[in-house]
Formats: sequence, structure tokens, C-alpha cells
Amino acid sequence: MDKTKLSGRHAIVGVGEAGLGDAPAGATALSLQCRAARDAVLEAGLSLTDIDGVFAHWDDRASALLVAEYLGIHPRYVDTTVVGGQSNITHLVHAMAAIEAGLCDVALVTYGSTQRLDRSRSRGGHVQDPRSPISQFTLPYGMLNPVGYYAMLAQLYQHRHGGAPEHLGEVALAARRWAQLNPKAAVRTPLTMEDYLASPVIADPLRKLDICQINDGAGAMILTSASRARDLARRPVSIRGFGDTYRHHLTPLGTADWLDDGALRTVADEALAMAQMDRQDIDLVQIYDAFTINVLVALEALGFCEPGGAGAFVGGGRIAPGGTFPLNTSGGGLSFNHSGQFGMQLMIEAVRQLRGECGSRQVPGARTCLVQAGGMVMSAYMVMVLGTD
Repeated sequence: MDKTKLSGRHAIVGVGEAGLGDAPAGATALSLQCRAARDAVLEAGLSLTDIDGVFAHWDDRASALLVAEYLGIHPRYVDTTVVGGQSNITHLVHAMAAIEAGLCDVALVTYGSTQRLDRSRSRGGHVQDPRSPISQFTLPYGMLNPVGYYAMLAQLYQHRHGGAPEHLGEVALAARRWAQLNPKAAVRTPLTMEDYLASPVIADPLRKLDICQINDGAGAMILTSASRARDLARRPVSIRGFGDTYRHHLTPLGTADWLDDGALRTVADEALAMAQMDRQDIDLVQIYDAFTINVLVALEALGFCEPGGAGAFVGGGRIAPGGTFPLNTSGGGLSFNHSGQFGMQLMIEAVRQLRGECGSRQVPGARTCLVQAGGMVMSAYMVMVLGTD
């Protein structure tokens, strides 16, 4: 199918968040995401009874059914796809397909986590079935969580391209400057390069300040057809293009070249072609920044700079407030919030920027946004292009 036929046919018409940072005592992932869902439905000018598709995931089985039951609705279509941090954006693509097929008319996409409240983000990684490939071939050798993998990615990047610690530091500093403009950000204290360089090394070369926050939080989005969106309460933000690919499970050990397998560039080209846009048509970018190295690698793979050029590209405050390349304008996972699957927050920030609702961090005249997220450890890639008329 020619995906350009889908460009602009679906729009996000409402978003909501709940429990960002530290969730209130007694909160659950389910209760938080249902709060966010109600806010998103209200913002769209709809009622819960209008929702006939539910797309949800958190650490529970049959997540979408639980959300539907909690909200008191009876959807015609549900989806609990799990592909890591980009799952919520993958849900949007699935919701587009479901709407096109007549399986639902108004889709609710939700995600929630109380990992900080529950102290459930284990430093040693999640308990695994001893028969699983991860338990047999990965965990015995000390690779217990994503920090080690992304430290290896950063080592490979520096071995191949060179680069100073300050290049990673520029990403952390820019995120903090954006967070200082965001009243909802988890961390808003000033950050200098000296502070960054003094941050302890966790897994060489990654420092503590290269690693995302661990927070609670939930988010929700409402998607419907563009024709219906025109009659609703808020300015619709349409999905102009997307590209996605799914590579392997948790670990990238079977990938020949972690830096240059071409997958992210391919899906970026697909998304832009579907949107009938070039890179220079993009007004701002949201990149999943679980680690600072993700941003450097993604900027190159997305085609915004040459291989090895991201360190110079982000220098001089280019991606910070007032710079010429607005990136992660909420403060990102590094300073705003990271509640486990940050794709949701990337999308919500993109929607609010394109509706002109971001106050002192608003990018003037923003009409297009490219969102990039990944799943697991370089296991899947998603690029989505959003726009407003």
C-alpha cells in the first residue's frame, strides 16, 4: 500500500498526563493512566462513551481490558502491543490502521508507571525465566540492564569517530535548560559543564548525568479521523508520516554494526516521504533520550548531520532554548520525566508545541515536528512526523 494515502488522514485531538515525577501514595499505573485518559477525553471535547478503541500497556496482562473496565467503557477494539519505549507511538500506527479498517472510530492510547513509587526499577535488571535466551546467553556475562549496552554504544562511537566528553555534556545541558522552562520537570536546578564533568562515571564513558530520570507518570492520547477532528474542541495535530521497523528482542548482540545498520535512516526516509517533507521542513525534533549518546547517534542516523558530526552539531547551544535546532523541548528523559516508556511524553510535548501551548519554552511558529523513539536496546525504531494546518 502507498502510505502517502494515509498522510494527514488521522489526528491527535486530546492529550493528558497524571502523576508525573513522584506519584501520590496509593497510586497505581492503572489509576494514573485512567486519570490521564479522562483529561485527554475532556480536552478533546468528547465523552468516555465515544471511545471504542483502547490501546494500552504497562506491567500487567490484558492492560487494555483493565483500562476499559476501570473507565467503564466497552471498546470494539483493543491492543496491548509491547515493543519497549516506542510502544505508545506504535499504538498510534495500529490505531490508524484500525480506524481505516472500520474497527474503531475514536482510539484511546494510554501508558502509566509507578516505578519510582514502587521502587520497582531494579538495579540488577528484571527477573527472567532461566530458560530464556537472555538468561542463558546475556545475564551470565554481566549485562544486567540497558546502561551497560549504551555505554558500549558510546565507546564504539568514540572509538570510531573520536569526540570529547563535552559532546555528551552538551546534550545534558540543553535538556536541563529546557527543563528549567517546564514547571512539570522533575529536575530544574541549573547545570554547568563543570557539574557535568564532575558527575560520577556509572559505566564508562557514561556519567550519572548521561542517564535518564527514573520517575512515575502516565499519559494518554486520543486519535480519530481528520474529518471528525475538525469538529472537536482543540486544534488537531495530524499524523503526516511514519516509519517503523522491528529488529530483535532485548539485546543487540546479533547486530553486526550497532552504529550503522541503516535501520533508523530507512524509517526516517519513509516517514518524511510519506509526509512529503524534507528535513529542512521540520521545525522541532523530539528524540528518545534515555541516554545522551542516543541523541548523538540518532541525529546522525536521522540524517540531520554527517556520521561523526553530531558532537559539533549540538555545540554552542544549538539544541538548547534559543538555538537554531529545538530538540527535546520538555527537558527530555534526562531532566523532565522518564516513567519507563518515554515515547508517550515525546508525543504529548510535540502535540502541545504544535498547538502553541508551551509557554516560555514554546518554539515560535512551530508547525511540524519529527518524533523518534526506540524500543528495548536498539531493538526497534519509530519515526513519526506531525503537523498542523
